[in-house]
Amino acid sequence: MIAAVVRAPAVTAEVFRDPPAPAPPFPAEAALVAGAVEGRRREFTVVRSCARAALARLGVAPAPLLPGPGGAPRWPAGIVGSMTHCRGYRGAAVARAAELRSIGCDAEPNGPLPRPGMLDMIALPGERAWVRALGLREPSVHWDRLLFSAKESVYKAWYPLTGRWLDFEEAVVTLDPRAGTFRAELLVPGPEVDGRELTGFDGRWTADRGLLLTAVVVAAAAAG
Repeated sequence: MIAAVVRAPAVTAEVFRDPPAPAPPFPAEAALVAGAVEGRRREFTVVRSCARAALARLGVAPAPLLPGPGGAPRWPAGIVGSMTHCRGYRGAAVARAAELRSIGCDAEPNGPLPRPGMLDMIALPGERAWVRALGLREPSVHWDRLLFSAKESVYKAWYPLTGRWLDFEEAVVTLDPRAGTFRAELLVPGPEVDGRELTGFDGRWTADRGLLLTAVVVAAAAAG
């Protein structure tokens, strides 16, 4: 699934079921989840196994993948990437920083938002309108959860470029239900990337296997 929304030059890896005996984490990683419940330790470990599998395809040796400022993972030098996990899914995408400047990806169950009233917290009025309209036309996709996922991917791509928080209401998302794409227009000043100010982010989405997956990729200027 992830290869449908994060394309070359990025490389990806994913699993839909945790292996019975996942590769053990590095000690520094294990220490971060030592007090967590087993499910949390497993998802933390397996998604990092996916990331290391993707990194291996770039010729990058295994190394601890620890959270940095804001919780974003600290990737090996010269690498950008993103990890995501939810019930029934773990996935990662990585690329060389010379080709891509940032990646953000997010996976969610194709189900309602987990809390009543959450749509009002994450969506602007125009976004709520299209979510409700699409829900009537195509109820097989939970558009409210897809909007949340798209905004999560936007944030994951934004943060490595800025080191700053981006509120849900600081970007307005327009989604194309046919093309499997979306556009997030920033309502605050965007980061400067390769001498250009980004005013928004373009992304892709897919729905399959009871899951929703979104991704944003920021290309280097030389890579188009």
